[in-house]
Amino acid sequence: MIVTTLLRLVLLLAFAPLMLGVIARTKAAFAGRQGAPVLQPYWDLGRLWRKGIVVSRTTTWIFWAGPVVAVTVPVVASLLLPMGALAAPLSFEGDVILFVYLFALARFFTAAAALDTGSSFEGMGAAREVTFACLAEPTLLLGFVVLARLADGLTLNALLGAHLAAAWGSSGASLALIVVCLMVVLLVENARIPFDDPNTHLELTMIHEVMVLDHSGPLLGLIQYGAALKLMVLGAVIMRMVLPVDTGNLWLDAGIFLGGQFVLAVVIGTIESVMARLRLARVPQILVGTTLVAVFAVVLVLR
Repeated sequence: MIVTTLLRLVLLLAFAPLMLGVIARTKAAFAGRQGAPVLQPYWDLGRLWRKGIVVSRTTTWIFWAGPVVAVTVPVVASLLLPMGALAAPLSFEGDVILFVYLFALARFFTAAAALDTGSSFEGMGAAREVTFACLAEPTLLLGFVVLARLADGLTLNALLGAHLAAAWGSSGASLALIVVCLMVVLLVENARIPFDDPNTHLELTMIHEVMVLDHSGPLLGLIQYGAALKLMVLGAVIMRMVLPVDTGNLWLDAGIFLGGQFVLAVVIGTIESVMARLRLARVPQILVGTTLVAVFAVVLVLR
């Protein structure tokens, strides 16, 4: 158990920024450019952590807590979630609810840190972030309802167990719909195109990035690192559904999980390369639509 837990933490903490590098390299390939090295996110984090910090005198401890919680929450959430065939070390009935609302806690502190600066501009971004999160949260919960119906328990270990391989034969339509819905949630929660653009500088359309404009140096590095961790943790849910493989070999299972995450990063980079960013008014409509699709998946699995 100790070896498995340490391996899980190493996979998460060491390789999460690499997913961002794979996404960037995929987008560069689609654009016909060489692009930055795959390891560029590590250099960027190192550069930020070596810089100084400029903090407004209007801020309080909440401004400092936001980046810390942004890193802590994905790490804690990963302990509740199976990483491929690597079972979660912390498991109890109903841990799926804690998993969902841990990210709500991180979102609250990030939005509160933005509001703590006293900037109306950052307050606008916080309002947009919270609004989209409220629309995406039901989809995530309904997706877990489908998985709970197919599982023998209410823990994440049970929901994402080896039974999913057989479930694709009997309830493949419901699982396919949930995979699509969770992919939408993944893009929304991680501020990816077509819902947001982490590299945008257009002030009127910024959502997540506008909330962290006042963060600098190590604090900004923590936020970016937390975003990479969050991407990998939420991606683990999708990859376990798509690849419910359990070889029984610890290292082979870890390799399959890591390979699946890099494939997911390529898929995300492809989506961002072939799609344009949606108009802001369209985002709520898409999220409501995914909720309805998730409801339909629940109906299919309950019939």
